[in-house]
Amino acid sequence: MKIYVGNMSYDTSEDDLRKAFEAHGQVDSVKVITDRDTGRAKGFGFVEMSSDTEAKAAMEALNEKDFQGRSLKVNEARARNEGLRGGGGRGFGRSY
Repeated sequence: MKIYVGNMSYDTSEDDLRKAFEAHGQVDSVKVITDRDTGRAKGFGFVEMSSDTEAKAAMEALNEKDFQGRSLKVNEARARNEGLRGGGGRGFGRSY
């Protein structure tokens, strides 16, 4: 299960995040999202856990809990295109 972790401190490292989630089960991967230009953390990231049971336990244990001075927002990650609204309709060119 892929888990979204938001409202993190900008100083949170991938190791910090891994340690927090490993207390609740096996962590497969951790990614703290950083700004492309500055390399600074953007305050959110993703954790993947292979066990849904462990992932749900981690989400319940860590959501809205203080972590490095911030109240984390932890929930199941949505698919990347979920929530995006497609365009459609007519183009702006002339119709003949």
